[in-house]
Amino acid sequence: MTMQTPVMDARSPGFLPGYIDSLALVERLHRLLLDVIKDEFERLGILEINAVQALLLFNIGENEVTAGELKTRGYYQGSNVSYNLKKLVETGHMHHQRCEIDRRSVRVRLTPKGSAMRDTMAALFARHADGLEARGVLEADAMDALNQSLRRMERYWTDQIRYIY
Repeated sequence: MTMQTPVMDARSPGFLPGYIDSLALVERLHRLLLDVIKDEFERLGILEINAVQALLLFNIGENEVTAGELKTRGYYQGSNVSYNLKKLVETGHMHHQRCEIDRRSVRVRLTPKGSAMRDTMAALFARHADGLEARGVLEADAMDALNQSLRRMERYWTDQIRYIY
């Protein structure tokens, strides 16, 4: 049995390698971000939570959400959200409470300790933003264009999940 080559228009030969490169870059950037956060935590002596948990705290911010909303709002993409929420409750970074209406659902929010960790993350990200701009790595217009492109890709992938083409 031979594998069929997909029909390609004039854009396809150059576009596919760029798309594959973008996918690899997005994955590497996410892993690097986790390493950068881990490195910062080691410098600060923060040992009780990991980088994924810190990003979760940062993204929740002042909101009160259910575990299910974490994924739908785009705060968390991992499959082990329950584990990380449990750890954050155990370490005192997160408060959880059963929903009055649906007792199966748990609402979570940051404790003062969790808010302090969020502030630590915000300071790290502010320092990074200043460094990127000061060193000319990215200008504001380039950052806007990058974000617009990533949002379009996000919408496309979301549509792929919701609607089969």
